[in-house]
Amino acid sequence: MIIMKSPFTGKEMELTYEKSTWKFRGEAYEYMRASWLCTDTGERFTTDEMDDAGYLQVTNQYRSKYGIPYVDEIVEIRTRYGISAAKMALILGFGINQWRAYEDGEVPSVSNGRMISSIKDPSVFLRVLTSAKQVLGEHDFRKICLKVESLITDGQRASIALYDQKRLFVCERGVENGYGVMSVEKLKSVILAVLNQCGEVFCTKMNKLLFYIDFFAYRKHGMSLTGLSYRALPYGPVPERWDRIYSCFEEVVLEPRIVGSREGLAIVPMKDIESVVLSPEQMEVITLVCDRFKDCSATDISNISHQEDAWLDCHAEHLRIPYEYAFKLKAV
Repeated sequence: MIIMKSPFTGKEMELTYEKSTWKFRGEAYEYMRASWLCTDTGERFTTDEMDDAGYLQVTNQYRSKYGIPYVDEIVEIRTRYGISAAKMALILGFGINQWRAYEDGEVPSVSNGRMISSIKDPSVFLRVLTSAKQVLGEHDFRKICLKVESLITDGQRASIALYDQKRLFVCERGVENGYGVMSVEKLKSVILAVLNQCGEVFCTKMNKLLFYIDFFAYRKHGMSLTGLSYRALPYGPVPERWDRIYSCFEEVVLEPRIVGSREGLAIVPMKDIESVVLSPEQMEVITLVCDRFKDCSATDISNISHQEDAWLDCHAEHLRIPYEYAFKLKAV
């Protein structure tokens, strides 16, 4: 755990979370503000990481409200079409550096955001591309057209991917899933990263590990890792549709195991696979949670999760757990 000392007294400061208001583009948004409190002076201090997480909490709400795509979606659109940031800005009529700024985290205007969302559809993008033919030049225009046309005809693979996504994820991207990207590949990478660090894991334990990973990621970086939503069930927090998740990847297999007098299903990795879609910051979250619970049994981690306000407040009616409980986590 990180320890910060007061510049005034030299004593260790207390890490605190309090509900605050941030005005963004003329509108007030509530968010959880993290800060270090010097209890002797009452002064509060923040780090760049804390400020970035707060900003992300606010801008995620703004993006969700106005239908503006998230940074990862903006990056994915451009890379799928195989176009540089400069050419994408040229095609859409943005300023030369505007698209790159959006990929770096600047929030688009509502009109630009909705334009970007619309070109997720290759047929729409082809029409926009055609209108920009004169500014692109014949060579670039034909090259990009071939790529876009191939995506239009590649409907079967896209339909399969969309089916898998709808089968595994319950909530639309927003507050109920911690604003996490709903990516089957990313979810698989998180599960494989956990198995690479912990070895085979019982389903009950994996449910809790994913809960702690997602909620800790939301607290630390303003966004969940897997895009899953969770309910408070008798054995602790559980991802919705968890039974489908662990049986849908060929890289893992479910095998019965007996520990003492109890029998359960273990998630067993078939082979080690690098988690290619996870950033160093995301891997840091996974490693911290795995290190914390690696030696815990499924029963141990279930008992620990029963001490969390997220479970205590929601389990009586098996409610979906709001991600705001990330700021009340006790175990991590």
